[in-house]
Amino acid sequence: MAIYAIGDVQGCFATLLKLLETLAFKRDRDQLWFVGDLVNRGPHSLEVLRFVRELGEQGLTVLGNHDLHLLAVAHGQASLKPKDTFMDVLEAPDREDLLAWLRYRPLFYHDALRRVILVHAGLPPQWTSVMAQAAATEAEMMLRGPSYVEFLQRIEDNISSCWSGTLSRWERLGYTINCLTRLRYCDAEGQLALAEKGPPGTQRTPYLPWFQFPNRASAEHTVLFGHWSTLGAYTAPGIYALDTGCVWGGTLTALCVETKERISVAYGESQPPPATRVAD
Repeated sequence: MAIYAIGDVQGCFATLLKLLETLAFKRDRDQLWFVGDLVNRGPHSLEVLRFVRELGEQGLTVLGNHDLHLLAVAHGQASLKPKDTFMDVLEAPDREDLLAWLRYRPLFYHDALRRVILVHAGLPPQWTSVMAQAAATEAEMMLRGPSYVEFLQRIEDNISSCWSGTLSRWERLGYTINCLTRLRYCDAEGQLALAEKGPPGTQRTPYLPWFQFPNRASAEHTVLFGHWSTLGAYTAPGIYALDTGCVWGGTLTALCVETKERISVAYGESQPPPATRVAD
């Protein structure tokens, strides 16, 4: 059995199938871990959602910002953006089943045996794996509970970018969502710089990529993440970036969790990639 962690698919279903063929993936033998953003920007969000859902226990995905945006739009808490490409999901006969399944996906996954963390974006430097799991669990309970529509509205509007023990409940939840699904840069105190979206070296002082702080509390784990297409196939001790820009005409990447071997395939959709990169 092999476990493969896969970068942001974003509706690129043909490319995903091409990658799985390259991996010689077998459903009765292997597992797939997805770093989130299954949907949007690419042409086939519906097929991707159906495929990952049908994997059952052989598939695991954490939620990304585009997945949460789909849920917010579907439940009337956000408007479609000009670049959104998930109308196929919203118009599907099985939309309610797919949306309910998506709403119950985790925001954070910790494999204690392998000491591996799977997250869409990142972790602020002060969070241990235990703190991250607690914060994610609180947000997951809201997303799965009776107040989920209000939760979706709040996280669409949230601007929480700093951490303190005095945050209100909604501020704390907003900070959690921003860290787990939108984080790229922050400062040593965990102040987020969400407007910074370019590759390392383009950010303002004093911000650094979240994984470059020397005393990062999660450093004892291996962290697998996506979200940051301009970072590319970045690798450092315990850090593996998996968003290699497939939806923008780049590649879709898998990482073998056991061996850390990377396998990538080129964008393979019948439709051309979007003409303009929108880093969000």
